[in-house]
Amino acid sequence: MKARIPGAQGGGQAAMLQKLQDMQEQMQKTQEEVEATDFTASSGGGVVEATVTGAKELKDLKINPEAVDPEEVDMLQDMIIAAVNEALRKAEEAMNKGIESAKGGLNIPGLF
Repeated sequence: MKARIPGAQGGGQAAMLQKLQDMQEQMQKTQEEVEATDFTASSGGGVVEATVTGAKELKDLKINPEAVDPEEVDMLQDMIIAAVNEALRKAEEAMNKGIESAKGGLNIPGLF
């Protein structure tokens, strides 16, 4: 017994498979583009700036030398964490937008 996709008749199945293949190719392209992109965020009014890749790896970290105060190390650490996390959020958001765009309105529960 063959499983039937509701509303999929002959050519409909081929069209659906083609759409899925196109979507897969677009998602692969989007993933490659996002992974090749750098995302930068800052915290503390620009005191700390973090750059991550779309593959979510820390690429660069800049700290304004004026912010290095031995008595304020905890605050500097918090600013570093905030900048890195915001840059990672930007990378994740770009990936999610790309996936939504690649889906082209196709909504298959559990697919993404």
